[in-house]
Amino acid sequence: MQYIDDAEFQIAIDLDNGARITSITWRDMQFAVPYRGDPLTHGWYAMGPWAGRIRDGIMFGADGEEIQLPTNVVPPHAIHGYGFTSSWQEIGPGRSLLHLPKPYGGATIEQTIEVLDDAVRWSLEYDPGDCTLPAWLGMHPWFPRDLDRGGSAEIEFKAAKMLKRDEDGIPTGEYVPQPAGPWDDAFTEIQGVPAVIWEDCARIDVESDAAWWVVYNEDPEGVCIEPQTAPPDAQNLGISGEHYIEALFVFSEA
Repeated sequence: MQYIDDAEFQIAIDLDNGARITSITWRDMQFAVPYRGDPLTHGWYAMGPWAGRIRDGIMFGADGEEIQLPTNVVPPHAIHGYGFTSSWQEIGPGRSLLHLPKPYGGATIEQTIEVLDDAVRWSLEYDPGDCTLPAWLGMHPWFPRDLDRGGSAEIEFKAAKMLKRDEDGIPTGEYVPQPAGPWDDAFTEIQGVPAVIWEDCARIDVESDAAWWVVYNEDPEGVCIEPQTAPPDAQNLGISGEHYIEALFVFSEA
């Protein structure tokens, strides 16, 4: 475990459980959904070397070689990379490193989590080493629907474009205007700063230069705003993603 104990924040990071933030308290309020029996549905965790689903778990190498990725979490597709189910190595305060398995052997992901006044800065960096496979990164924070006080979580989010999903929940490549929620969708060209708001209690603004965002608010216990460098199934959509992502989670009273 890693711990960050600050005047405003107390953060617990479970290195053996995906280096995820399993607990983040601000002014004695808990802002991470607790364990619910599924590695996909709790805490705040890194997604890499891909974020979201990859159709049938098929990745293609630089020479066109077909590579099968693990599909055991949400068969028949691959999801969210290796980070959220792996054990990470501590390399400094709030810093951890993941050595990726084959077919990404030799590549690494470095995570840094730090507190800045009333904000938490979270960054991920992918180093391909000798690996030539496509890679993109994302962050998957699970915010609780309800705190000990105040209203239930509401999402403030606006984007110019959304990728349409098929029956498997995977983007088709077709762009559509942002519909009314609820969402489990990938967006680009966002407008303003996304936020989660608990009326009369707290607000978290999510500041990032990420080109893509996934928003999920179909769960009764939590909501997600996920900055990503590329959307789910990016390679099959002909989209490439950056190997670095950073987000600032700014906490304030609402």
